[in-house]
Amino acid sequence: MAADGQQPADGERAPRRGPASQQDMRRQNLALVMRTVAAAHPLSRADVAGRTGLTRTAVSSLVDELIAGGLLVEGELERSGRVGRPGRALVLNDSGPAGLGLEVGVEHLGACVVDLRGDVRIELHRAAPNAARPADRTLAELAELAAQIEAQAVALGLRVVGRVLAVPGSVRVPVEGPGRYLEHAPNLGWHHLDLPAAWPGPGTAPAVENEANLGAMAELWQGVGSGTFVHISAGEGIGGALVLDGRLFGGVQGFAGELGHLTVRPDGRPCSCGARGCLEPYAGLAAVLRSSNLTVRHDTDAVGELVRCAEAGDPAVLRALLHAGTALGTALAATVHLIDPATLVLGGAYADLARWLLPAMRTELAALIRVRPWPDDALRASPLARRGPVLGAALTTVQRLHADPAALWQSGTG
Repeated sequence: MAADGQQPADGERAPRRGPASQQDMRRQNLALVMRTVAAAHPLSRADVAGRTGLTRTAVSSLVDELIAGGLLVEGELERSGRVGRPGRALVLNDSGPAGLGLEVGVEHLGACVVDLRGDVRIELHRAAPNAARPADRTLAELAELAAQIEAQAVALGLRVVGRVLAVPGSVRVPVEGPGRYLEHAPNLGWHHLDLPAAWPGPGTAPAVENEANLGAMAELWQGVGSGTFVHISAGEGIGGALVLDGRLFGGVQGFAGELGHLTVRPDGRPCSCGARGCLEPYAGLAAVLRSSNLTVRHDTDAVGELVRCAEAGDPAVLRALLHAGTALGTALAATVHLIDPATLVLGGAYADLARWLLPAMRTELAALIRVRPWPDDALRASPLARRGPVLGAALTTVQRLHADPAALWQSGTG
């Protein structure tokens, strides 16, 4: 059978293929069917055949395999009004495999579980002074939170088949061995952390990824980002991510998107990175709080306090947000000139503060971008806001299953 599921034409001899190539072909076709249903469910088997070009026989076999793996289910009979026997409606299984997203912030831990449809089924957050304690204590509490949310997932009929951890730091992929390694998370005080070795269990260690990258991917999958865009977010520092033609761009060593360290004022304020005049000392959350003369306890929502004061018209807070917005506009104008993105998306704390940041940012962008059209609505606030990183972490597993469903049972988790 050809790769598209069609039989060779009369008189043609099908090319001889080894077992490996036949397995690869079937794996590709499983992914094609899975993506087709994910993009437009509910669909009948006949609908899938029509959309993919595969024969109905091939689709039926592939669908049966996906149903057996718990990835698809068939629902009620269609009521389409067509003549003939109605088909069964195929949909993604919302009571089967699921992704777990975990997050370590400077002052909090987070976890969420999403099903194959991308719907958040459970979400937990916990205040935690992670910057003030050793990594092993934070990881122990995170593992406890992971076990708690997985138990709740089981009660809902879900089965977590992948874990991804969002961290505010740089990450590298080892040449050999499982997982990823955290190089530096300066706001946590973590350096050269071998997560697979440090994970206390139960269960295997999650894969680890930079929070800004995961926030950008969540934006691509469920937010307002599409095609080529820049995602910029604020937590303790400033995170950035570049998505080019729908793909995350990490650079040669994985450090692309360090927008917080773009120079906005040469010979300006010192930055934690050792340089001077970076964006972060002017527009990072800590800088805004300092300029606002606000002192917030570690167990208090600093962003919520800024929003409350800005809504009340606090002049120091409004002035600090104006200056931060101007600095952000300066840095992002340089990014627009270099990348030529379709949109700039504000995520994290910036999304919550967008009402006060956007006017100054738009003014600065309009003043500095003259070599290409730049409409005001190309700068947007994320609807995901501070949930982006943990949501992106959970969705990573789901997106991988959509792209390669056979990985579920070939990895032994199906």
